[in-house]
Amino acid sequence: MSALGPLYVDGVALWAPSLPGWDVAAPALRGQAAAAPAASVPHRPAPALLAANERRRAPDGVLLALEVAAAAVADAGADAATLPSVFASAHGELAVTDAMCRTLADHPLLLSPTRFHHSVHNAASGYWAIAAGCHAASTALAAGPYSVAQGLLEAAAVALADDAPVLWVAGDSEACGPLASVNASRGLLAAALVLSPRPGPRSCWALALALVPDPAPPTAAASPAARALQANASAPLLPLFEALAGAGRADLQLAAGPQLGLALSLRPHVPARA
Repeated sequence: MSALGPLYVDGVALWAPSLPGWDVAAPALRGQAAAAPAASVPHRPAPALLAANERRRAPDGVLLALEVAAAAVADAGADAATLPSVFASAHGELAVTDAMCRTLADHPLLLSPTRFHHSVHNAASGYWAIAAGCHAASTALAAGPYSVAQGLLEAAAVALADDAPVLWVAGDSEACGPLASVNASRGLLAAALVLSPRPGPRSCWALALALVPDPAPPTAAASPAARALQANASAPLLPLFEALAGAGRADLQLAAGPQLGLALSLRPHVPARA
């Protein structure tokens, strides 16, 4: 497959309990600062788009997705209501799935409609559409360990096909209960980008993508802050965000399938002055 792009990165966001926001994450991913102490950061983000009672009820994956989606859109200076979006998660709401399975096994008549509503894989994209007032198309994508790469490829294809900016969000939460014995995802991690087919006043990076058959091993995370998050199912996004936190050129490879890689070529872009 020939390269897709270039696309331009207009907005960047990342959230984990140890990296609560891009301002904290960027220097830590460059190895220039320590991650935030776990005791000093709330376990879950609190996206301002949701009212307090909705934040209390919403599962971790929804909170993560809305936190980084809103931050990336704000960083891009984009209109959230008009942006198509791609939400990628390897497993969706694992804690909700565990709770539903336990209820079905023990007290099936007590299954909560709210929990079922939260269990569907497009819960985060649905919450985003409602909270942001967005009527643009949205995709919720799952591809197991290849979800980060496949979601990024989908977002790039949509942006180039429609010749319009796209919001890409990837994130996963922690497995619990019996699911934790067969699912290795631990902790919370999410990130987002606003990708545009044309450079704009906030475009700081140009990104090209290409599928590679029989690839070399994926690029490994380098910083201590990123390596500490490696147990999360969305950890494959970390080398890309380490590169975005840097200042030079970067060539990376993500796993996109059992024998398929996604090559990323990241180059600095100097925004044109108004």
